[in-house]
Amino acid sequence: MQITIRKAVKEDCTRMMELIHELAVYEKEPEAVTVSFDHFVQSGFGDNPVWEAIVAEISPSPAEEGRAEVVGFALWYIRYSTWKGQRLYLEDFLVSEKMRGHGIGKLLFDKLLEECKEKGYSGMAWQVLDWNEPAINFYKKYPNVHIDKGWLNCSINF
Repeated sequence: MQITIRKAVKEDCTRMMELIHELAVYEKEPEAVTVSFDHFVQSGFGDNPVWEAIVAEISPSPAEEGRAEVVGFALWYIRYSTWKGQRLYLEDFLVSEKMRGHGIGKLLFDKLLEECKEKGYSGMAWQVLDWNEPAINFYKKYPNVHIDKGWLNCSINF
């Protein structure tokens, strides 16, 4: 098995949406994904894209049969903090359940950190559910990770 981390392309959107649904099920909110496929594609690859992504793709070895498959992704956008400047905001980060434990998450996360440094961002921010111990433990392996307490998420839906 060969693992490749690469920029997402428009053709990855179908698989990325499947993984987004897998993430929603894992987070116990399968009905919460309401974005249409067309809106998702337009938002990433239209005239004014608002998100970027990388994907983890596995390819079979020459001795194996099959084709490459996207098994994970990280999707982000840039936000601006009046205190910190430009920061990468990691919206979604997922490795499919069947592929966890192969180091794919580390490859994706390391690529995100590289992206931040290359672009000169002041850092990266994201959210993690307080009950998601596997994810929290993963993030704690990185130096300088700070998990806030006391902040509440707020939103307005239209």
